[in-house]
Amino acid sequence: MDRNLAIEFVRATEAAAMASARLMGRGDEKLAMAESILAMKAMIDSIECKAKVIIGEKGIFQGSSIEEGTEIGKGEGPELEIALNPLEGAKVCATGGYNALSLLAIAEKGSIFSPPEVYMDKIGVGPEARDVIDLRESPKENLNRLADIKKCRVQDLTCVILNRPRHEKLIQEVRNTGARIQLIFDGDVAGAISTCMPDSGIDIMFGEGGAAEGVMAAAAIKCMGGGFQGIFRPKNSTEEKLLIDHEISLDRVFDTEDLVEGDIVFSATGVTNGSFLNGVLFKPWGAITHSIVMRSQSGTLRHIKAEHHFDRKPRY
Repeated sequence: MDRNLAIEFVRATEAAAMASARLMGRGDEKLAMAESILAMKAMIDSIECKAKVIIGEKGIFQGSSIEEGTEIGKGEGPELEIALNPLEGAKVCATGGYNALSLLAIAEKGSIFSPPEVYMDKIGVGPEARDVIDLRESPKENLNRLADIKKCRVQDLTCVILNRPRHEKLIQEVRNTGARIQLIFDGDVAGAISTCMPDSGIDIMFGEGGAAEGVMAAAAIKCMGGGFQGIFRPKNSTEEKLLIDHEISLDRVFDTEDLVEGDIVFSATGVTNGSFLNGVLFKPWGAITHSIVMRSQSGTLRHIKAEHHFDRKPRY
């Protein structure tokens, strides 16, 4: 995959972030999502590629969706697959909260897993612990292994968990070990990425959530050399049948390579201020964005601080 595509696609997350940041704190998460989708699609359609959407997003307006199976890009150039979330943490953005992001991952054709709409149990860690985690084991066992590899006490570890009623038992299990917990109210992909950021203070992610977000998290963690595992958790017979139709066994553990194969490029731009990215800062002349863009093949992670001048018409 052409490494220059990384810079091309970071413009898409920048555009989506600026569009949704305009609506920060205004209480309309659906509108914020729709605006981010439209901006991201417009930018991707200006890139010389033929990309098929594997994981997309639905909007509230006609034409404001980038759904699975959609072909985007100029229609010429390399054939790619794309997983995107123009606004992770729409509720966070609408309330002016913490860690709303615009995200996308690109890969060569046949590389990104297309998940069924069934929740997935997940665990994510940084590079030093990628070979010791096991989602089939208890949180206590995984925390003990993590403490051993980090040469610290379990009480020194911090876990990030999405604050949901379904996680009450998990939260109590982690508390019983003595480990610390940071509860987040939205955006479990951001939580997963934090485990690989050395200054985030986050050591491990636990929890159950959307499989699409699991694929996005796996893409980011793979680029940073970390470890991720997921197991589908069907809630009823309908979801069990959906997994059977996708030829997925109920006890299968998916790792990063199962979810995203080969060379991956991942881009994230901050919408609101967060643990590893600053949010969009508007100025009289335009805006400043903060992004990371990374590639799994090289392991390179770039922080990009960009100034956008709104009086200069973009070429799309």
